[in-house]
Amino acid sequence: MTHFRHNLRDLEFNLFEVFGADKSLDHELYGDLDVDTARDILAELARLSEEELAASYVEGDRNPPDYDPAEHAVTLPESFKKSYRAFMDAEYWRLDLPEELGGTLAPRMLWWSIAELVLGANPALWMYAAGPSFAHSAYVEGTDEQKEWAKLFVEKQWGATMVLTEPDAGSDVGSGRTKAIKQPDGTWHIEGVKRFITSGDQDMTDNIIHYVLARPEGEEGAGGPGTKGLSLFIVPKYHFDPATGELGERNGVYATNIEKKMGLKVSATAELTFGEKTPATGWLLGERHEGIRQMFLIIEYARMMVGTKAIAALSSGYLNALDYAKSRIQGPDMLNSTDKTSPRVPIIKHPDVRRSLMMQKGYAEGLRALVSYTASWQDRFYIAERDGDAEAAETAKRVNDLLLPLVKGCGSERAYELLGAESLQTFGGSGYLQDYPLEQYVRDAKIDTLYEGTTAIQSLDFLFRKILKDNGEALMAVAGEITASTAEGHEELSEVRAKVQRALGDVQGIIEALQPAVMGPMEGNPRELYKAGLHSRRLLLAVGDLTVAWLLLRQAEVAQAKLDAGADDDFYRGKVASAKFFAREVLPRLTADRKIVEAADLTAMDLPDGAF
Repeated sequence: MTHFRHNLRDLEFNLFEVFGADKSLDHELYGDLDVDTARDILAELARLSEEELAASYVEGDRNPPDYDPAEHAVTLPESFKKSYRAFMDAEYWRLDLPEELGGTLAPRMLWWSIAELVLGANPALWMYAAGPSFAHSAYVEGTDEQKEWAKLFVEKQWGATMVLTEPDAGSDVGSGRTKAIKQPDGTWHIEGVKRFITSGDQDMTDNIIHYVLARPEGEEGAGGPGTKGLSLFIVPKYHFDPATGELGERNGVYATNIEKKMGLKVSATAELTFGEKTPATGWLLGERHEGIRQMFLIIEYARMMVGTKAIAALSSGYLNALDYAKSRIQGPDMLNSTDKTSPRVPIIKHPDVRRSLMMQKGYAEGLRALVSYTASWQDRFYIAERDGDAEAAETAKRVNDLLLPLVKGCGSERAYELLGAESLQTFGGSGYLQDYPLEQYVRDAKIDTLYEGTTAIQSLDFLFRKILKDNGEALMAVAGEITASTAEGHEELSEVRAKVQRALGDVQGIIEALQPAVMGPMEGNPRELYKAGLHSRRLLLAVGDLTVAWLLLRQAEVAQAKLDAGADDDFYRGKVASAKFFAREVLPRLTADRKIVEAADLTAMDLPDGAF
């Protein structure tokens, strides 16, 4: 058995009992799929992930990619290549593509359930396999000629990267200095150095298509300061014949370093240098200088992926911890602790272990529900767009935009926190050893709080762009759903509903407490804005915990109905218990968070740097 523990039952529960994926599958947009086919796909992916895909997870960590500085080439472990080929040969990645690109587009709820299985088994596989999905963006945004290229990228299964970060700019993408110089033939020469490029080089695909943000020089109306001056270019590792895909000469982009990392080591995170030896030729995507908007099509996809990756790791970590707790015999039952002759019991019988497992279960299953809930809004958008309902499509887009920082920010923070503080802890000292997968899970999961914008960046985006700039409309849409669904329900869950309602009030109180800080600059108190920066992370996590609690309640209402109808199923009993436990153990923190924000001051900002 490999390290990976999937939760197929919970994935299907979310899809077909809670969030109505069956209704999405009935829409003409997904005419080639039905519920039975979706279940078959998930079952086969669960098997594939647990076996072939997970098989190289440990070796990829112990034997990371080899970098040859003379050839600027990266070689991956053979076992990992075998897992990668198994995934690509299975061709489930085609469910992310429209028919025009040789795909069968699936509802996003199904797609992100598939993603969880692969990301939990071997997350770097999913990242290396991003080429076809990135090609979809090129197809949507590209010129007629570039649309044909996108078809070729998919057919050849070429790899892809998103190339934003620079050594001196970091998360400040607008400070990037990589430049693009237009050539007489309409192509561009890209010059500069980019850093932290996921899958920057590898030896599993014949070519790699780099999607590169650079600042055009000498182009009227483009290339100005900040992010708005950046344009997006298609820069292949090798030149290619656009008709046949036959590879030509090496383009002037090279991996000039591979980072030595704490975790996710099999993922080759590269420094890429453009135009140092020979020209790095690129093509302006869509022949439009709208780089940051175009790149955000990929970034938003990546943020959903990162959150799903973190949640998948937490779920597998919890299920590994659960297996261990059921089999590890240590100590007597607490009620018999003074009787030295009492039989030893599995540690799952000990109260604090049960508390820990319940916390892991609540977050793992609640965050999984958050992914499904977010994906359900993505499905609403695509269906409304197909049906010509512009108003519904706009609402769905706004709510999805609001939820993405929760999936990425709250998902990554809670997953990393719980994997280290609870899942690994369940194993005791054994969890610190490489005999069990938890130490690797912890190392591999840390990057998720940093990828595609740190939690601080996610939280500022959440407050200023997803709430304030939106005039709170998307937030009110979600709050409206919470209010409506907690108005009534099973008597067994009345306490949970009351606690969710109170937590919603606490979140509203946090937002109201931040209003003076946000309005400070306009009212002559510019330093008040610092309070928003000091507490935006607290807001993000509070809204995340509220949403998780509410989604656990939604699951519990479904489960309780099944139990009332006579189902004898511990799965449903666990759903009811999770909602109750989470409401009692986690939601009271939100009251404390509100009080902290209401009492916010500028002590941290007023302190001299030397006093830290």
